[in-house]
Amino acid sequence: MPGWAEGRPLEVAPRLLNAVLRHEDVAVRITEVEAYDGAHDPGSHAFRGRTNRNAVMFGPPGHLYVYFTYGMHHCANLVTGADGDPGAVLIRAGEVVDGLDLARSRRGRSTDRDLARGPARLCQALGLTLTDNGIPADLEAGTPPPSYATGPRVGLRHAADRPWRFWIPGDPTVSRYVPAKRLDRG
Repeated sequence: MPGWAEGRPLEVAPRLLNAVLRHEDVAVRITEVEAYDGAHDPGSHAFRGRTNRNAVMFGPPGHLYVYFTYGMHHCANLVTGADGDPGAVLIRAGEVVDGLDLARSRRGRSTDRDLARGPARLCQALGLTLTDNGIPADLEAGTPPPSYATGPRVGLRHAADRPWRFWIPGDPTVSRYVPAKRLDRG
């Protein structure tokens, strides 16, 4: 694992912008990520401690934490923290830069801009599933963008206001921001 992709999630997240993630003959240039700081972050799957589901987040760094959400989508995080210190960066969106035909076949009816625009689409384009949970990430550094933006994370009910989402401004593959809906228990 390259040293530039290890460390606290908030430090690593902007360094992942323009990096390339490869899996099963498809490569995606990363354009949007979200940081999750383990035990210090109520939005993190590791906030309440280690479970069978989140064990990969506890290290070692450089592996993919792949999980299934909403009963239909896979999402992938790069584990960044030191062994035993859970921290990860959700890979939210990117541009397919290699294996375009294979990514298109996996995504079905989708524009090229939307092939990996959003964490579930990105996993589908790359062919990532639960069987890939814990594998070493095939990641190479990219040229850092001249600037990046930060803002609230997407779809969280806890700690959503933290500006821990990072993206390349103006990149058409960045996903649309959608805040979490409040639950009405009344």
